[in-house]
Amino acid sequence: MELHIRAGSSLSALPAPAKVLFTCFLITIGLGYLAAIYYLFTIDVDPHEKMGMSVVNGIEMKYHGERGNTRLEAALRGVMAGRISPEDRAKVIDWLRNGAAKEGFAAVGPIFDKDCTVCHSAKSGLPIPPLTGFEEVSKVARVDTGPSLSDLARVSHIHLFGISLIFALTGAIFALSRVPRNWKTLIIALPYLSIWADIGSWWITKYQPLFAYIVLSGGGLMGVSLAAQLLIPLWQMWLGPRDQTAPAG
Repeated sequence: MELHIRAGSSLSALPAPAKVLFTCFLITIGLGYLAAIYYLFTIDVDPHEKMGMSVVNGIEMKYHGERGNTRLEAALRGVMAGRISPEDRAKVIDWLRNGAAKEGFAAVGPIFDKDCTVCHSAKSGLPIPPLTGFEEVSKVARVDTGPSLSDLARVSHIHLFGISLIFALTGAIFALSRVPRNWKTLIIALPYLSIWADIGSWWITKYQPLFAYIVLSGGGLMGVSLAAQLLIPLWQMWLGPRDQTAPAG
């Protein structure tokens, strides 16, 4: 039996192999999205909540920086708070607030060697700054102004390329659903509008922290539109009324 999808076909009219293919793809994308949400929670939400900060405050800190603190102190009080003991954290922060001088590095260097260099080293291959000596540590012992423009460009192009391809595929499947044309057009376009607003606001938040609200709103709209593109086709393929004109699968 050939896998043949006619123009104008509805999801319920698809042959069984196409339904299985689309179902496996949509479920896998949904699981990947849930994993991404959990990752964002553990990295961006939970550490800031433990500091008494809201989600919006955490987004402001991530992209605008914490202008009164160094990047290292912001990390030690935020995403890296659980990776170092309170006593060692206090010693490092005290060194930072006293000027982060080379003369005092000998007292805190062993802390970096013990708790940080497993990941923060050139050998790890991770895209994070190495902390294996004073010269490297001093680069993050500066006032936190958020990610650099080159870092934003690197992360932005990865997200734009990857997410646009995902929504091209989920949108193509959703286009076969029986949804009123105006709603279908909106739901297909909405994730792209959302990701433009989300990623574009990363750049603006670096200079104007109020745009953190747009980052949060864009991410929320993207999640809602993805849920629609996943759940509606799954429902219509397997649980919705079958197209009586459909050929046998």
